[in-house]
Amino acid sequence: MKSFQNNIINDDASIIEALRKINEGHSSLTLFVVDKNNKMVGTLTDGDIRRKLISGLTLEDQAGKFMSTRFSFIQKGYTVRNVKQIRSNDIRLLPLLDDGMHIMKIYDLQNKINILPLECVIMAGGRGERLRPLTDKTPKPMLPLGGKPIIEYNIDRVISYGIGNIYISVKYLGQQIVDYFGNGDNKDIRIKYIWEDNPLGTAGALALVEKFETDYILLMNSDLFTDVDLEDLFLNVTEQNAVMGVASIPYTINVPYAILDGEDQQVNGFVEKPTYTKYANAGIYIFKRELIDMIPKNTFFNITDLMEIVIKENLKIIHNPIIGYWIDIGKTQDYNNAQEIVKHLKNGNN
Repeated sequence: MKSFQNNIINDDASIIEALRKINEGHSSLTLFVVDKNNKMVGTLTDGDIRRKLISGLTLEDQAGKFMSTRFSFIQKGYTVRNVKQIRSNDIRLLPLLDDGMHIMKIYDLQNKINILPLECVIMAGGRGERLRPLTDKTPKPMLPLGGKPIIEYNIDRVISYGIGNIYISVKYLGQQIVDYFGNGDNKDIRIKYIWEDNPLGTAGALALVEKFETDYILLMNSDLFTDVDLEDLFLNVTEQNAVMGVASIPYTINVPYAILDGEDQQVNGFVEKPTYTKYANAGIYIFKRELIDMIPKNTFFNITDLMEIVIKENLKIIHNPIIGYWIDIGKTQDYNNAQEIVKHLKNGNN
């Protein structure tokens, strides 16, 4: 993970040192002040320094005398709505503190939509048969799309929601994915790989993860191209007390005939050329961690198998429609369509 030490200063440091750090412009013009035990005790900006100099402090005084002791932070158990409120107050840097007020991580909210308490699993082991010959030497998730692999759009999307731990399930030509992303350091995240010796379906790899740390897990396919709102999906799952949320795609069916209404061959009415809207599974799921206990190890098991178990257990599943764009890149035409959307986005018309 990238160091955030350039944003930290001791309370007994000189204000000259603080000004030097602020002038260097590391990530933001905000410094986080810690005491001799590395406990966070305040924040410091150039505005704080100017105000205190005007009020009588001098350049000989220590940073702790200039700092503001009122600051925003999050700790384990924070709520997503709390982060949303903090972000709306134009706060750019947000520290994550442990119970002892020590800084564990600093989030740059300018580059984050929110900070979702999720770990993510991306399924990337498929052969991509319908995209041959493109996938003969390249795994489908690594096919280029607007200058970077398909899977990288999904990883970057996940990162934009503050998710820092990602597992990638790999099999077919999986080493190309490992070589490209490594351990995730270049994106300031942690990436671990789940190697499937045998095909495990769309959910079987979940059972191979030794331990998840978050209460909810995000699972998604690697061959999607979408601007799905993960914050909205997460909030709907948690606030509706569901054990699983499925991102969905509206699917419209236009019937070119008049549909008769009635029983026993008696017509009571009809609808002329009706349109029906159904919702299709988009391949993106957020669910409670304990559901993984229902998945058998080293067995082919699809996420729809898990959904069927959940439904039989009378547990609550919701679906959350994707409002923006979504393409499941399964066929050559899907790939071509995604290429056109990328051009559109790059032209600034999103």
